[in-house]
Amino acid sequence: MSEIVDLVLLVRRRRGIPASLVRGLESITRDELADGYGPDPADITLTGKVMERLGLRVASADAASRRVVVKGPLATVAEVFDARITHFEADDPLGGSRVAYRGHGELRLPVELDGVVLSVFGLGTTPRAIPLFRSLAGRPQIVYTPPELGSLYSFPGDTDGSGQTLAVISVTGGWRQRDIDEYFAQLGLQTPAIRTVGIDGTGNAPGPATEAPSPADIEAVLDVQVAGSLAPGAQLVNYFAPNTDSGILNALRTAVHATPAPTAISLSWGSSEKSNSEHFVAAMEDLFMEAAALGITVCAASGDAGSGNDEHDGGSHVNYPASSPHVLAVGGTTLIADPSTDTIHSETAWNTGAGRATGGGVSNLFDLPSWQAQAGVPNRFGTTKKGRGVPDVAANADGMTGYQIFMNGNTGFVGGTSPATPLWAALVCRLAQALGRPLGLLQPLIYQDLVPGNVTPGFRDVAAGDNGAYAAAPGWDPNTGLGSPDGTALLHALQERTLPEHTR
Repeated sequence: MSEIVDLVLLVRRRRGIPASLVRGLESITRDELADGYGPDPADITLTGKVMERLGLRVASADAASRRVVVKGPLATVAEVFDARITHFEADDPLGGSRVAYRGHGELRLPVELDGVVLSVFGLGTTPRAIPLFRSLAGRPQIVYTPPELGSLYSFPGDTDGSGQTLAVISVTGGWRQRDIDEYFAQLGLQTPAIRTVGIDGTGNAPGPATEAPSPADIEAVLDVQVAGSLAPGAQLVNYFAPNTDSGILNALRTAVHATPAPTAISLSWGSSEKSNSEHFVAAMEDLFMEAAALGITVCAASGDAGSGNDEHDGGSHVNYPASSPHVLAVGGTTLIADPSTDTIHSETAWNTGAGRATGGGVSNLFDLPSWQAQAGVPNRFGTTKKGRGVPDVAANADGMTGYQIFMNGNTGFVGGTSPATPLWAALVCRLAQALGRPLGLLQPLIYQDLVPGNVTPGFRDVAAGDNGAYAAAPGWDPNTGLGSPDGTALLHALQERTLPEHTR
């Protein structure tokens, strides 16, 4: 019997979301988004009719999400979308043995749906996300707890994220409540209430405590422990998704459209731009624009393999979704500091060799955004064309100046842009608390009035080090972006840019 496949077709909007909503301070509600920027019902109907005429069954059609779900035999699906199907085995990037996957080549829409359907996903089962942390077997030379880093980076006092929601999207994996309780007890903090949401049958499912933890488990643990200890007053919601295009998109959509809307979403995973399909990127960007319009700040890790990003082709590559112009891309540093005196001695671009370095460079998928025009972003590697510069911001990421976590009954230490990402998501929650408003797409605010080569208000400039192809320099650079945060100064800068003059 032929394998039955579920596919999701994302239909275009009746009208596009205005750039002022995506890039500006104004935000709208979910109902306003659906009413003003939903689909034309005729497009939903047309999509269903075309699919049924071509031999696929419409399982559901939802105008609110602009999705038409269809089912059918794999052979029929391949014929309808002129897709070449492949089956192969590969290692699971999140841990475990080799796994059988289904891949496909380019998908071609039926001519009647060209321009009507933006994206088709669900056919492939190839893993999409790679966790972006570096774990250590022993205790590093220097180690910080997240609250120590919050103090070193001057997170605003009298804030703890109260009234905000911080969403973490985990790709499989899980954590144990007893480890969370012990970790926060060691920090002298009350254990936060963490709500878990399972997506497509995936939930909080850590591996056996008696075995070495999987990369997925380490990622899940570090995300909630860093986020929860730096924004202990925020409501933490942890979404667990399968490592597939459909799983990730369904988790992201659920988080973006949750009630209440999250203040920040943390994505500590990604993969090289060139490995992401056109349909997957289109669907992700659609959700990221919705997030910005709803006032949500999405933070994503820029990668841990330097400018080459593990492509090994002599070129420079950046990670997606960090390269999205609708996402705050987080790079990594090496931080030498004394938490006992709140003294930072030095901070450089993270690069410890052997491919362990902060990701960064210039996107081949996205053009240079208007808000980054004065940043001095170099041309795309090996070309004379401009592109979106990555990252935007940075924080400690070197494993040798790592983060302390606790899992499976033991203290552990991690580095990478993975823990730097929930650090920034937590800071966004505390900034929003102090400002009394969500921030949405943060870049137009933090790049405002940028002068190339100058320190941007609210940041600690990181002007030494490199990630391979790119050297750090004063001002923005493709290693650490605008730099690491000075949270209190950043709050003051944002107050100047977001609050009416009479309320300052």
